[in-house]
Amino acid sequence: MEAQGLLNKENMHIIRIIRVTRKETAMRVTTAEFIKNYGSLADKALTEPVTITKNGRDRLVVVSAEEYSRLTRRDRRVIHPEDLTEEQVALIAQAEVPPEYAHLDAEAADWRP
Repeated sequence: MEAQGLLNKENMHIIRIIRVTRKETAMRVTTAEFIKNYGSLADKALTEPVTITKNGRDRLVVVSAEEYSRLTRRDRRVIHPEDLTEEQVALIAQAEVPPEYAHLDAEAADWRP
């Protein structure tokens, strides 16, 4: 099957089943099991998250350094308004809200600092 033919309406149910299956088969171990089998479980964490439980509750999740890096890159970057350049302020002033988000203006209409 060609790569283009993989994503079509007929095959979408297969993709959904794969996603559900992955969630159901997530590796979960107790703290004692993790300590006992550290080497093999650390290797397993290179390919999928390993959840470590304590008293039946999720406590830690071990992921590969690559996955951790990917997740932290998705963090939001926060800057103070005074740190913006004049050019950036001008670009923000010129920006327009896409029409599909116009309804959000009503939520901010009565806002006061």
